[in-house]
Amino acid sequence: MTERDSFLEEVAEEVRRDRMFALMRRYGWIAVLAVLLIVGGAAWNEWRKAQAVARAQATGDAILEALSPGDPQARAEALSALDPRDPGARAAVDMLRADALAEAGDEAAAAELLDGVGGSDLAPIYGQIAAFKALLQRADTLSPEERRQGFSQLASSGGPLRLLAEEQIALTEIETGATEAALERLGTIRADDEATPGLRRRAAQLIVALGGEPQLQTGG
Repeated sequence: MTERDSFLEEVAEEVRRDRMFALMRRYGWIAVLAVLLIVGGAAWNEWRKAQAVARAQATGDAILEALSPGDPQARAEALSALDPRDPGARAAVDMLRADALAEAGDEAAAAELLDGVGGSDLAPIYGQIAAFKALLQRADTLSPEERRQGFSQLASSGGPLRLLAEEQIALTEIETGATEAALERLGTIRADDEATPGLRRRAAQLIVALGGEPQLQTGG
């Protein structure tokens, strides 16, 4: 390479360097802003997570404190004073309060409170549990057919309460004298792979009480 070529190369390098620095001076703030936004967004996300954890802990502590009184009416009143922001926590508080009201002898108020649990902002299981408990609370006011219809809806929707609803349907069949239907349903419950040992045991006890003979389970 001649001295002239070397000189031209150095000039070209200087021009490229000047252009790069000019671009950095002109647009470098964008890169800095992007870094700040990324760091700031991460910090904000961590702060929100910490706030959510703190709120959940505070809600849990408040619920435990509200459940501490031995008198169920006092527990119901303490729970009614809570106002958690999270919809799931709100549903849990309402169901606990309904339990306290039922224990205090106010089944009607308990069932009415359970009727209000659920909604689009909650997972379906919350509403299903509340509906199941409300039917149990209204056992003395609803006819066996009305209860059977309610539990049939829960059983047909599937989910964790399906077999428990089937068990309640069998009880209404026993109540109305439909012994054969109840025996068949209880046998189906015992044969279901999703049945818990406790549920299978209760079904077997009912079958024996009805004069049937539980079949031995080979699976599940």
